[in-house]
Amino acid sequence: QVQLVESGGGLVQPGGSLRLSCAASGRVFSIYTMRWYRQAPGKQRELVASITQLGSTNYADSVKGRFTISRDNAKNTMYLQMNNLKPEDTAVYYCNVNADTWGQGTQVTVSS
Repeated sequence: QVQLVESGGGLVQPGGSLRLSCAASGRVFSIYTMRWYRQAPGKQRELVASITQLGSTNYADSVKGRFTISRDNAKNTMYLQMNNLKPEDTAVYYCNVNADTWGQGTQVTVSS
């Protein structure tokens, strides 16, 4: 089992930045792909970004060029650097490991 603890969410003005963290513990040697999802009210949960064990990344078109996903395998931690935030980025952001393990979610609100 892998346990995930998220941090870094909060309230930010449009154009601002936030950095989300997802710390993994437990069977960390089995972690391969890590992902960030988000879910806004009334919408389906969507994949924001993914990163493999060796650092290959993919992004949703809506965040490409603004968000950066990264991981520090020595710290068993994944990050999502979010720049130039827009109101439509407002959502609960979830950390996901190996497609079957989820974090508790952290609220990101972008508003003036």
